[in-house]
Amino acid sequence: MNDLLDTRSRPLRDLRISVTDRCNFRCTYCMPKEIFGREFVFLPRAQLLTFEEIGRLARAFARDGVSKVRLTGGEPLLRRDLEQLVAMLAEIDGISDVALTTNGSALAARADSLKASGLSRVTVSLDALDDRTFAAMNDVDFPVTRVLAGIDAAAVAGLTPVKINMVVKRGVNDDRVVEMAERFRGTGHILRFIEYMDVGSTNGWRMDDVVPAAEIAETIDAHWRLEPLEPEYPGEVANRYRYRDNGGEIGIIASVTQPFCGACTRARLSADGKLYTCLFAARGHDLRALLRDEDPTDEELSKRVRSIWARRADRYSDLRHAQTQQRPKIEMSYIGG
Repeated sequence: MNDLLDTRSRPLRDLRISVTDRCNFRCTYCMPKEIFGREFVFLPRAQLLTFEEIGRLARAFARDGVSKVRLTGGEPLLRRDLEQLVAMLAEIDGISDVALTTNGSALAARADSLKASGLSRVTVSLDALDDRTFAAMNDVDFPVTRVLAGIDAAAVAGLTPVKINMVVKRGVNDDRVVEMAERFRGTGHILRFIEYMDVGSTNGWRMDDVVPAAEIAETIDAHWRLEPLEPEYPGEVANRYRYRDNGGEIGIIASVTQPFCGACTRARLSADGKLYTCLFAARGHDLRALLRDEDPTDEELSKRVRSIWARRADRYSDLRHAQTQQRPKIEMSYIGG
């Protein structure tokens, strides 16, 4: 199959599927409580893509080059019977990797069933190891021990390597970077530090709150010497490092200070069926309406996907400046990270 390329010669390889816009956390960088409070109206169930609709779309994307699918949210484990969807996706020809990003709150109870359904790997969001700092990030007083139990359960189930994502925000949890690195060194898990990003329009992002990737690497290197690693595959978002004493590896995702737009191979499907070709997009392409109103053939679905990707020219992080930051952007909780 010839590569499906966008206007900047980037192939389509990865599909991130948000299965719900709901979450039981209110992380300040994603779903701040001031906006997503008790009165916030989430998508009604009828507007969510059904598992069958997601499966149809995933098959269309697979025909056009997607080999990796990641389930996101919101918190994806809030979607009832998610294991059924995992099993459907794992059986699609061409899809070799089905992964999940979760806050870990329900992972301990479901790691085994997710693995049995065909899930390949899991990434868990964890921004600190002490409850006070963690609560300052998730804003719901959820205990760290339950997230750690989920990570342990995922490892035992074989959802490996488990990746742990830590969003680093200046003045909130940047003093916990070394503690996090020490906790996961030698475990076989891969800790990834993420620069605080200007996703959406509600998290009050300021450049002053960003801890640059170079600073994070220097902080850890001062305790345990690091050396850079080559990417595992084209378009990998994290800069990889290994501990020179064989303590494992870490990753640093530097979307703000070291943009990687030029190698981005990701498309994102929102919970209500809109296709976004950039994490920082303002508008999506309504594939749910196509499915429900036009009843397209498989070839017509693929044709629509190809036409959208072929016109893609997104490079928000490369161009980040005052004007782009001020434009409306879709919230991360709506399309996943």
